[in-house]
Amino acid sequence: MKTVVVAGVLAAVLVGCSSKSTAEQPAPSSTPSPTPVIPSTVSGTVPVPPTTLPTSNPTDAAVPPEVPEQATAPPPANAGPLTADNLPAPDKLGAGWKTYTDPGGAEAGFIGNNTWTRRRDPHQASYEALPSGCAGQPVKGSLPIPQYALTGSYRTADALPATALLLRFSTSDAATAYYRGYEARMKACGTGGDLSVKQLWDTATAATAVRTYVGAEAYVDVSVVKGSTVALLATSSAQPDKQADWAHTVVPALEAVID
Repeated sequence: MKTVVVAGVLAAVLVGCSSKSTAEQPAPSSTPSPTPVIPSTVSGTVPVPPTTLPTSNPTDAAVPPEVPEQATAPPPANAGPLTADNLPAPDKLGAGWKTYTDPGGAEAGFIGNNTWTRRRDPHQASYEALPSGCAGQPVKGSLPIPQYALTGSYRTADALPATALLLRFSTSDAATAYYRGYEARMKACGTGGDLSVKQLWDTATAATAVRTYVGAEAYVDVSVVKGSTVALLATSSAQPDKQADWAHTVVPALEAVID
């Protein structure tokens, strides 16, 4: 997108999503960057902004994490018990969808692992998925950090980027607490800031919204909680406001495999 790589979230994107949603990367700017087109194998290190390494285990996903200065190796394809089997097959998300092997690189913030899934740092991923740059009243309160985070990259039938981020928590209560905090922040984001969020629909365990960053394309954000897992699916779309019905069809596909 000048596309959010639907990374953050998830770079989220979920992903993420205060970050570039397909990358395990630093906290996002208000103007997301496109998926880089670079060779499928990347060597060396990937720099990220210098930080001080944490001295204690993090406990709050709403607080920015402290991260290592550089990624020196490709991430694993699995994250603890989370594997590609916990992500929907592309044809369950839409006709013509495909998995995508993200090459990574310096701009993406990670080294490609030659697969379509990769482990994320749980704190980084869960923080970057939260909306940032909103004009609305900020929602306060701590959020649990998941035990594991896994992202999978897709391309739609129109060759647009899409990313699914799975956050696996220690308990279903922790997953629900994060999901409710995530949704509260999305609903409070409002419009007119660097990021604007428009709600399309929501239930007790699933929701769909449109995220629009200033100067960038909008994308559709589908969130689901089931058991101890939260799934965040984000995709670019030429007509994001018209994807409410599509989002309803992919919720069962997510629920069938994520937990």
